[in-house]
Amino acid sequence: MQSNYVKQLLSKMTLQEKIGQLQQIAGDFFGDDGSPITGPLSTYKVSKTQLYNIGSVLGVSGAENVLKIQREYLKNNRLHIPLIFMADIIHGYKTIFPIPLALGSTWDPELVKRVAQASAAEASASGIDVTFSPMVDLVHDPRWGRVMESTGEDPYLNSLFAKSFVDGYQGNLPVDEKHVAATVKHFAAYGAPEAGREYNTVDMSEWRFREQYLPAYQKAIESKALLVMTSFNILFGIPATGNKYLMRHILRRELGFNGVLISDWNAINEMISHGVASDSEEAAEKAIQAGTDIDMMSFAFLGSLEKLAMKNEEVKKLIDEAAARVLNLKDALGLFDDPYRGVDAAKERQIVLSQENLGLAKKAAEEATVLLKNQHQSLPLDSNKAIALIGSKANTGDLLGNWSWKGDPASTQTIKSALEDHFDNILFEAGYDMVSAENNLSLNEQAISSAKKQDVILYVAGLSASQSGEASSMTDISLPKEQLDLLRKLSKLHKPIITIVITGRPLDLTEVDRLSDAILLPWFPGTAGALAIADIVSGKTNPTGRLSMTFPKSVGQIPIYYNYYNTGRPLTGTLEDRNNIYLSKYIDSSNDPLYPFGFGLSYSNYTLKDLRLSKKEFTADESITASVTVKNNSKISGTATVQWYIHDLVGEVVRPVKELKHFQRVQLGAGAEETVTFTVSKQDLSYVHADFTRVSDAGSFKLLVGFSSQTELETSFLLKN
Repeated sequence: MQSNYVKQLLSKMTLQEKIGQLQQIAGDFFGDDGSPITGPLSTYKVSKTQLYNIGSVLGVSGAENVLKIQREYLKNNRLHIPLIFMADIIHGYKTIFPIPLALGSTWDPELVKRVAQASAAEASASGIDVTFSPMVDLVHDPRWGRVMESTGEDPYLNSLFAKSFVDGYQGNLPVDEKHVAATVKHFAAYGAPEAGREYNTVDMSEWRFREQYLPAYQKAIESKALLVMTSFNILFGIPATGNKYLMRHILRRELGFNGVLISDWNAINEMISHGVASDSEEAAEKAIQAGTDIDMMSFAFLGSLEKLAMKNEEVKKLIDEAAARVLNLKDALGLFDDPYRGVDAAKERQIVLSQENLGLAKKAAEEATVLLKNQHQSLPLDSNKAIALIGSKANTGDLLGNWSWKGDPASTQTIKSALEDHFDNILFEAGYDMVSAENNLSLNEQAISSAKKQDVILYVAGLSASQSGEASSMTDISLPKEQLDLLRKLSKLHKPIITIVITGRPLDLTEVDRLSDAILLPWFPGTAGALAIADIVSGKTNPTGRLSMTFPKSVGQIPIYYNYYNTGRPLTGTLEDRNNIYLSKYIDSSNDPLYPFGFGLSYSNYTLKDLRLSKKEFTADESITASVTVKNNSKISGTATVQWYIHDLVGEVVRPVKELKHFQRVQLGAGAEETVTFTVSKQDLSYVHADFTRVSDAGSFKLLVGFSSQTELETSFLLKN
């Protein structure tokens, strides 16, 4: 809905000024003093007049820099319409939090909301109005590099985190000076490219899209996200940026989104490469017809919309519609009242990298870390243990992960440094060189020599930040060869080996699991990640992380995820299966993953008992209550994550073998127990039917509960007509 101010402003604007609002440019169009740089102007054929009608800029930050550019811009804009400053604040501004996939492993939506709030406060103080986050794309394939930006494979969990991010970034509308506008991306189904290859084809039925992929976008829009970003891929055969059915019908009409739709970088012109537009003019027309409001860096709108509007009155109306949405966004951000949104350098220095934010970063890193294996209670380590700390990853600040735009690895504390504050007897050896393999033999020998002298081997392995993120797809998701080679050699010493894995994606850790007594997965843990790792290794912190993505036993199992659909010949695990080759299974591997969705160990030992239902059947206007008792059988207090799953035994369309519907994080003291409940309603039993309606059917259901998707207890109930 337009404010009176926006209506009046639109009435004063020329066609060229309206089109200018629909173009986004990069920050390198402006110099340090805010004035235009002629190089980019000539390269992209942008005149100085056009530059000062541009609606938004990306990739600029820093209070003083933003203030200079905005002041210079307002001097030259006829109607004094301010710029919007947008940026990729994905998991923190300068205080870098764990990557989103790691935040998904916290299973703590309230914590993630606080992370988004802190990120927004730092970004806003530094002059940023809009973040290109959250990415709510559901992902089943860890070969895809941008899996690091997702919170995982589950529609329900992703939806909860989508809301947390949006609520944390934006606060209450209109957006105040401590918050930024959120951009939900990438619409739609960007996380499902064929073969896990970046920018590749996405081809799925609309039923499956609505069943699994759409819910997280829907939740973010229900949470009043102010922007949505289009995806690079095709969906239903048409590139998303020019897909009228996807954007006008599903996004705007069905989901009720009335905010700004922005393209991804050059996505409008990429319709030419896709082969659905012959030139930039046709691409621009398809995009504006589809409802795309802002052209990020393809300059198709700036170069073609005026000409198209002269030929087609409908295009002129669509330009008005898009310009109004951009101006409404500026109004919601308070830019017409204060084009600088209270930005000043003193406030920036106070907020950025504050002790409060650093403390939150440490807590997030602790909760995101997943203990994957702990044979013989190898962890935590006693302070008097003699430790051989092996691995160059232990002595690097490369712990931030990709999309940490303003993070500084050079000033990030290393794992080695953090551990040395907890343990007196540490011998460190790099062991391998991730850059050059030439000196790996001598590094190996030094590492083995040191390991022989110590009680336990703490082996830090993993990937570099550049090995995940955009354009970082991989066919081999094992640890690098030099790291595996050294681990094999260390295992021959027959000393306890604790492996810490730094990664931005799920990996094939089958051999690592076989050779290690314990495995700790901090992902890319961020600015305070080393502190969190040291506290967990020493036992000061009890790990609570749970996987939000399945880990395969081999790359050949991919895509692998817990909520798969059964086939007509399912592998059930019965005795008959052993001799029946005509089932949905591999002949060289089991179907089971290495680590299932929801999995994570603790230094405590939890059990479940007494699963009960308030009644065994109910009608659609009723509900039933399930209860289960969780007990901490150890002498260490901790947090158990009780997970509730449902299986619809017979549906109109095939149903997953189980679906996560609810979970509770329960803090339990040593020896304590607590009864937790879950109220099951018809909404929990609804699903997308063949006609795309989401309703529930009468019938039989299983309720399953456990500490991972490989559940422990189950019961059944009936939904009656």
